[in-house]
Amino acid sequence: MPEEEVVIFTKPGCPYCAAAKEDFRRRGVAFTEYNVLADRQARERMLALNGGKRAVPTIVEGGRVRVGFNGY
Repeated sequence: MPEEEVVIFTKPGCPYCAAAKEDFRRRGVAFTEYNVLADRQARERMLALNGGKRAVPTIVEGGRVRVGFNGY
């Protein structure tokens, strides 16, 4: 069974974004990162996925959308 895609919407300088990415790396989970400040389409996709919240990181994993990171 193929692994499900993990997507993290981030912005530069966000400590929670950095912590989320480090957590995925440590666990060996591949992810795709989108910088919502540099990529308008990514920002619009993030807002559509998370109910219009301008909050990062927004993480999509296994079809589940989570806003924020607190060290799952």
